[in-house]
Formats: sequence, C-alpha cells, structure tokens
Amino acid sequence: MLEQEATFRKIRQKDIAFFTDLLKERCKYKTNELEPYSHDETEDLVFFPAIVLVPINPGEISKILSYCNERSIPVTPAGARTGLSGGALPIFGGVLLSTEKLNKIIEIDEKNHQVITEPGVITQQLQDAVSAKGLFYPPDPASRGSCFIGGNVAENSGGPKAVKYGVTNEYVLNLEVVLADGSIIWTGANVIKNATGYNLTQLLVGSEGTLGIVTKIVLKLITHPTHDMLMLVPFYKASDACAAVSEIFRAGIVPSGLEFMENDALKLAQDFTQDFSISVTKNHEAHLLIEVDGFDPELLMSDCEKILSVLEQFKTDEILFAEAEAQKQTLWNLRRKVGEAVKANSTYKEEDTVVPRYRLPELLDHVKKTGSKYGFNSICYGHAGDGNLHVNILKGNLSDEKWNNELPIAIKELFTEVVKLGGTISGEHGIGLVQKEYMPIAFPTVTINLMRSIKKTFDPNGILNPGKIF
Repeated sequence: MLEQEATFRKIRQKDIAFFTDLLKERCKYKTNELEPYSHDETEDLVFFPAIVLVPINPGEISKILSYCNERSIPVTPAGARTGLSGGALPIFGGVLLSTEKLNKIIEIDEKNHQVITEPGVITQQLQDAVSAKGLFYPPDPASRGSCFIGGNVAENSGGPKAVKYGVTNEYVLNLEVVLADGSIIWTGANVIKNATGYNLTQLLVGSEGTLGIVTKIVLKLITHPTHDMLMLVPFYKASDACAAVSEIFRAGIVPSGLEFMENDALKLAQDFTQDFSISVTKNHEAHLLIEVDGFDPELLMSDCEKILSVLEQFKTDEILFAEAEAQKQTLWNLRRKVGEAVKANSTYKEEDTVVPRYRLPELLDHVKKTGSKYGFNSICYGHAGDGNLHVNILKGNLSDEKWNNELPIAIKELFTEVVKLGGTISGEHGIGLVQKEYMPIAFPTVTINLMRSIKKTFDPNGILNPGKIF
C-alpha cells in the first residue's frame, strides 16, 4: 500500500452519479476511457484513475474539489501529460481532473503587453497568437508543440530561451486558483510591481498542482525580436564545449539560446527525425547550438564575432552558420527532438540536474565517472547557458537487478555531487513522484518541514495531487 493510501476513500457509485450529473459526458469511468490518462511521459509508469473529470470552468472545478475534500477523495490535476517527473500520475486512483477543455486565450492586451489565458492552451499556440501581435512569450520547453501553458506554470518550465529571458515564473503576474475546499481566489494583481503581502503567485508557480488548481493565468509579454542568428559549433572534446559556455558570458555576450548536445544525442535526433541535412561526424564529442537575437543585425553580427573570438581558445571543427530560415528550423527541431529520440532508443532514466554554468565541466566529468563506476552509459544534453544538464541514463545491457537496485544509489551519488557543486536536483522538470525521495539531498529537514506546513495550510486533507514532492 502506498503512503497516504489508507487515508483516502474509494470512488463509489453515488460519487459517479454526482459527477455525471454535474459534467454529463465529460465524466469518464470506462477502462478504455481511462487508459490515456494513466500515464505521462515519465518512463514506463502507469496508474489508472477511478474516474476522469473534464470541467469547462472554475465553477465546476470548485464543486468537484468541495465534494472531494469533504469525502477525502484524492484529486490529481493533469494537462497534456507531457511531464517527465510523474507529476500527473494518479497514484492513489481517485479523480483525475483534466484541464483540456479550459483551452481559451481570453485576452491579448497589446497596450500593457499581457495575455490572459486558460491553462489548457498549448504553449506554442499561445506563442504564435501573441507573436501575430508583435509580442513575445519566451519560455519554450521542448514539448511546446504539445504541452499546456498550465503545466508550464505547474512545473515552472524553462527551455532554450531561458538563458536570456528567464523561466515561466518571471512572466506570471497573476493566477486564478481553485483551492482544495472549492474557494476561488486571485493570487495577486495584473501589474508588474506588487509588494502587497506574501507573493502567493510565485508560491503557486512550480507547486505541481499540490496547492491549488490554476484556472486562469495572466502573463507578461515583451516585444518580439526581429532578427536572430544561429550557429552549430562542433567540439572535439565535450569538456571544451562545457568550458566554452561560461567563457562566452565572460566576454559580455548573453545568447538567446545556448544548448549543449553530446554527439550521440545529435545522431539519435537525426535517426529519429530522418533528417540528415546537417553533417555530424564521429570525431566530435559534443556540439553547442548558439543563438543571438535582437533588433539590430549589425549588433548581432558583432556578438557572433565576439563568440567566434572566444571559441578560438578551444579545439573546434568547422562552424555551421544557419543563414536560411529552413536551416535554422532544422537545427532547432533536431535539438527539440533529442528527448523523444533517446526515449525511442532505449529504456532510460532522465535526471534534470542544474549547476552554476562554470561548473558544467565538473558535472559532466562526474556523470561519466559515475557511469563507469556503476556500468551505465549516458547521453547528456541540455540548456548549457543555464547550467542545466539533462542526464539520460540508458539501461542498455544492464541487468534488471542492477537497474532497479544499484542505479538509485548511483543517482543519489550524482545528486549529492550536484548539490556540492552549488546546484540542485531539478532545473525545470519538477519533483513529482520520481524525484521526491531525493529531496533530502537538496534541502535540510527544517526546509522540507516548512514546505509541508505550507501544503497543510493550502490543503489540510491532502487531496490535491497526493504523493508528489513529499
């Protein structure tokens, strides 16, 4: 029996009757209807809910949560289910509450550079809608073509643009939230500056659906850059690629994208997409994908020249400048498909480590040494400009015994080193289910207990996304 399971009540026929009366056909409880909601993109974990509810407004969510809170029925909020930490898995059964029908962009405020949106809007669709107005919402996770903006808020998602523009929390101004007891609140105001009491907005961002269910999001926008330049830099040594990252910043350049890919990551992406238009040779250990953007092409060219000057101190091969828009899209598509490509290639575990960027060479070195010690291979890639390295551990020929028993020990060693390097155990994927046992590595007991107290205040009966984070 899972922790907390005994405290929850099972779904009964009268509960189904209540939910069906409220939502009609948007209440699902047949096995074939439940299966798509039993998993996200986290490895091979599967947990079936007892029932799936698909509300269309905050009022319906309020009634659902009030009902479940009074009866100790667990509620797992879910969006597009593209997460990698098991955050949307209904591990205690109960209700899975899907935000898929809360999918409207309510208002694009061009005067104030803001957008009000529901959580079920696909991130790229939101970006395209504001871009048509000359505006820019920068956070762009690899799954932006399928993930929901609500999930981005829940996980405080980042992406390649974070190196220059920041992650999700830097753009969230205000949230409409339904609390566990059914109360509906706004966490702040639609303003850039707000020093009125505790910052509930930022507390909710990254809370993974454990404190409340977000029903409306107010986002800050900026003016969309008019020009960008992109280059792919092959390095003979992966350590040099990591070391070059901090040197670029030391030279006074802030790229709009600075991505690291081991050679194997890029090759897998090519195989996965069947796009071999970019030459990748076995002589290189890693690549950096470097983008600069802005409004003045001459200034951008000057930035590129400075970057090239920095790169002269490292052993690189011929640098590819992507001039045509199609070639830029090819390069970015390859980078965004790396995660899917790795997943399609082998059973794996992905660890979302982040350290100060100047310590990336040390982190990569430790990853490879840990792999040698425990007998696993890894493919690394990520947002190098943020110090965010995605470590994909491949099962390969490892026995089930080593995979299940020794690998967790290896991961603990890796995370312990990450913290020693001044980093932490999740940069943008969240904690969810799969990372929660490692939380004591990142935080002392007093900090974890403080978080538990916050959870208890928002959700006294523990019905909201139970079993996640703690």
